[in-house]
Amino acid sequence: MTAQIMDGRRVAKALKDEVAEEVSRLRGHRCRLATVMVGQDYSARAYERRLVRVADELGVGYQGHTLPASSAVEDVLAVIGGLNADPRVSGILVLRPLPAQVDEALVFTALSPYKDIEAVHPVNAGLLALGTPRFMPSTPASVFYLLDSWLDEVGESRPEFYHRSTIVVVGRSNNVGKPAALLGYARQAVTVSCDEWVSRTGRLAEVTSGADVLIVAAGVAGLIGAEHVSPEMVVLDVGINPVTDPVEGAVHLVGDVDFAAVAPVVRAISPVPGGVGPVTDVWLMRNTAAAARLIMAASS
Repeated sequence: MTAQIMDGRRVAKALKDEVAEEVSRLRGHRCRLATVMVGQDYSARAYERRLVRVADELGVGYQGHTLPASSAVEDVLAVIGGLNADPRVSGILVLRPLPAQVDEALVFTALSPYKDIEAVHPVNAGLLALGTPRFMPSTPASVFYLLDSWLDEVGESRPEFYHRSTIVVVGRSNNVGKPAALLGYARQAVTVSCDEWVSRTGRLAEVTSGADVLIVAAGVAGLIGAEHVSPEMVVLDVGINPVTDPVEGAVHLVGDVDFAAVAPVVRAISPVPGGVGPVTDVWLMRNTAAAARLIMAASS
């Protein structure tokens, strides 16, 4: 058995057309994304480069703010305060990971709820938990958008699929794992959440092997192998991990799933790169446009 490959680049291309139309309707109004990065994490820089490119393609303004890794939380809060007050900025994204001395909760709480396009502010996270989201966090939303697109392609009813499925989410981050579980609940699927600590107790395969859908967002390269999956499973890999080639010394990105080991076993799988990532990039621009509309409505 060879898995069907869930082609995120192709799905993202179709979504781009929709988002480009949304952005075009904002002509004459601000639609601008600002990112805040603390330090020079390889994965965060790779993500930022992708966002710059996609923003340019879709006509979304962009500005990046990079602070030294030694920055205090007060330095980060000062930048966010300036972006909150800047009328040119409609969406703010704080790139993770943050250094240990920068309290993530303080940073997320400092964001304007109207510009918090990843729904990490307590108000927006609460709205998501209540099932009335202001913004759908881009990566979890993209996971399910890619999955929904695949279901349409194979001719499966979305409601019937979700109602009979068990979704297992590996990873509990505030911006991916937790909201992904909430989106699973919203689809009335049996949803189980764990993190990579389960692997340290030897129970990861026990938890994952019963899944119909496995969403992996733990940030651990190659965490999921053939022993963690089953033949009818659909696997969505959210991991973005820099790995250095031991021979050539080149750095490349890999997922949390051992693709070579898992792809021959499962029903469908999203690759890294080229799976969830391209959809996420476009979805973030969609949220930026949505934030621009909200700000316009609030000021009118």
